[in-house]
Formats: sequence, C-alpha cells, structure tokens
Amino acid sequence: MHGPQRIVCLTEEPTEVLYALGEQDRIVGISGFTVRPPRARREKPKVSAFTSAKIDAILALEPDLAIGFSDIQADIAQALIKAGVEVWISNHRSVAGILDYIRRLGALVGAADRADGYAREAEAHLAAVAARAAGLPRRPRVYFEEWDDPPISGIRWVAELIRVAGGDDVFPELAAQSLARSRILVDPGEVVRRAPQVILGSWCGKRFRPEQVAARPGWAAIPAVRDGELHEIKSPIILQPGPAALFDGVDAIHARIAAWARRHD
Repeated sequence: MHGPQRIVCLTEEPTEVLYALGEQDRIVGISGFTVRPPRARREKPKVSAFTSAKIDAILALEPDLAIGFSDIQADIAQALIKAGVEVWISNHRSVAGILDYIRRLGALVGAADRADGYAREAEAHLAAVAARAAGLPRRPRVYFEEWDDPPISGIRWVAELIRVAGGDDVFPELAAQSLARSRILVDPGEVVRRAPQVILGSWCGKRFRPEQVAARPGWAAIPAVRDGELHEIKSPIILQPGPAALFDGVDAIHARIAAWARRHD
C-alpha cells in the first residue's frame, strides 16, 4: 500500500471517507463522536473528542498520520506535531470543499480514482435533489440553528444544502462566516424580522427542543412557529463536513422542505 499506513481520524469525516473507499484497514484510531459507518465504532479504538484527545493513547498507536478539522483542533494538532506525528488539518466549509476533501484524501492513500468516483456519486445525488426541488411549487425561507445558547446560525455548507434542497437560508451573510462565534445572533429578534417559514435545528450533539424555540420572546409571530414547522436534523448527518451531509443530510432537509411545500401549495 502507498501512503500513510496508520491513520488516526480525529473527526468523523475521514473515517467515513476511508471506509467508503475500502481503505479502513489504515485507520488505527477514531473520534468518539463517530457514528458513520456504525461498524467503525466496533472496530476502532476511540481516542479523541472534538476539542480534546488522548494524546498518549494516540501516540501508543504509532500513527504515521493524524487527520483533523478546523482551528478548533489546533491544540491537538500542536501536541501531535511536537511528538513527531504528521498532521493534516483540513478547513473546508462549503459543498465544493467537501467534494475536494474526498478527492484529496483519496489521493493521499493511493485511491484517487475511487475517490473521484465517490465524489461524482455525491455530485450526482446533489443534482438529483436539486432537480426534485426545482419541481416544488414554492421555496420556503429557512432558519437553521446549530446551537441554542447563544443562538448560532448555520455554516456555509448547510446554507448551500438548504438551497439545493429547495429553500432559502435567511442568514446568507452569516453563513459566509467560517467561525461559529461570527455566526452568533447578537439580536435573536432578527429571526422574527426575517420571518422564516421553516426552522431546522441541529444542536451539535444534543436534542433539538422545538418547544423551547417556540417559547422565545416574540417568536410566536414567526410563520414557522405559528405553523408548527420546527424540525430537527440530526447532527451526525449535517454538521460533519463530509459525505453524510451530501447524502443523508441534504435528503433530510429536502424531505422537510417538500412536506412544507405540499402543505402550503
């Protein structure tokens, strides 16, 4: 085999991609938040969370590469680099970035052709969802919330998938901000003013509570609250910048939008 032989995946998306490419034997450790594919949790030791990791446990696995995501894992990366481990921290925030990530990771392990085929499969799936969305009679205004206290709106790839699925994100200017702190709603009343017709929640690892959202001061006037259009999108299929979002994530969003369109036609 060419490329790294002992990979520690600090987040879920590299694990999901490597399994999809048939390169799972290279993985020696995974994130404790990994749920896709389910077999990975049974087969691989869990050595990291998102903002922390068991550095000694990782080093005991003698990895020749650790793969993580974003500035949030900078401290983990620094500790591993100081210990002599090669580290790749990706920082992609868009649908195009996810597709490129799949191809780059595939090339890294000598599976460029399979990775390109997998990325093309994802592109075809997105095109099929977009085609179905184009047939809907109406497009709703959508507010996506990835955290509740303080309220944080959706990241760029989520906003893009909402558009693919047939809706329009009500905070496009915030979606362009890569850091969560830049997407905090300083004035939650702005959601009321933008009047979303569908509210989707994915509270990053904890259950979305529609009743708590509906009870926020002034939010009863929001069309989505008035009509009971508050729905959870499970975090593992939408908040990971990997294949899950391009398949199950966009499907879940489209299902909610299509149901709204049928009820309001």
